[in-house]
Amino acid sequence: MSYFQHHVFFCLNQRDKGESCCANLGAEAAFDHMKSRVKALKLNKNHEVRINRAGCLDRCELGPVMVVYPETIWYQFVDNDDIDEIIESHLVNGKPVERLMV
Repeated sequence: MSYFQHHVFFCLNQRDKGESCCANLGAEAAFDHMKSRVKALKLNKNHEVRINRAGCLDRCELGPVMVVYPETIWYQFVDNDDIDEIIESHLVNGKPVERLMV
C-alpha cells in the first residue's frame, strides 16, 4: 500500500548542449503550478497528494512528462490548463486524463 494516495514525480532534468529535455520545455513552471494548486486545494494534507522533483525519467522525446504513483500513469503536458485538468480529474476525482497519457 502506498503512503500517499497519489505521488507525482516531475522530470526536471536539464541536458547539456541544447539536447531536448523536460527542463527546456517548461517542466519547472508546471511543477511550481501543480505544487501551488495542490497546496491551495489542501490536497497535500493527510498524505493525499505529494508532488516531487525527479531527475531524468528517460522519456525525453515525450517531454515534458510526469508520472503518478501508485497507478504508474505517465502524462505529457503542455500548459497549466493540462496540469489543472490532471489535478481535477485524476488527483481529485480518480479519473486519469486519457488524452494526456503516454
